[in-house]
Amino acid sequence: MTSQNVDERRAQIVRTAAQLFERKGYHNTNVGDIAEAVGLRKPTLYHYVRSKAQILVWIHDDTTGPLLERLEKDVANGIEPREGLRHVVADILELMETKPGYLRVYFEHHREIPEELQAEARKKRDRYLRLVEMLIEDGVDKGMFRPDLDVRLTALSLFGMTNWSYQWYIPGGKLSYHRVADELLGIFFRGVEPR
Repeated sequence: MTSQNVDERRAQIVRTAAQLFERKGYHNTNVGDIAEAVGLRKPTLYHYVRSKAQILVWIHDDTTGPLLERLEKDVANGIEPREGLRHVVADILELMETKPGYLRVYFEHHREIPEELQAEARKKRDRYLRLVEMLIEDGVDKGMFRPDLDVRLTALSLFGMTNWSYQWYIPGGKLSYHRVADELLGIFFRGVEPR
């Protein structure tokens, strides 16, 4: 089997596991369930993955990686703060369309990542938060946002609005993720812009 085939099988396992974790819950899904859903016997699945916890780490990385990479580029390229925050919200919502189940697993089960791997996962989440804070700080410095904002609280408020959407947003429904992002940002920006 070629490395490309192994990578494709791994991606299939991760996608399938994310959907099972979303539907049944992480703790109620076992490795046998995942193997059956991807059409493998349980011993064969172990050729691709060491444990259910490893799949959880991969879901976390597959979620954080693209978000962090995009935001790193935006900040490095000096993106206008409002547009940068628009990307943040739209990117998170887009994941619900492109990677079903990933966000629920990411938000509800990141604490289940094995202790020895928690530091790396936390580092990525902290870096992402810091980049969003930098966008907000830039907006304050440019007079686009109120000067009295608590930057950390403002960033966490934006995440609170956006991240909870996995509970109610319906991919492929009446509103596109771009429309939902614009609506959420409209509410957010009216709260942070100077009066």
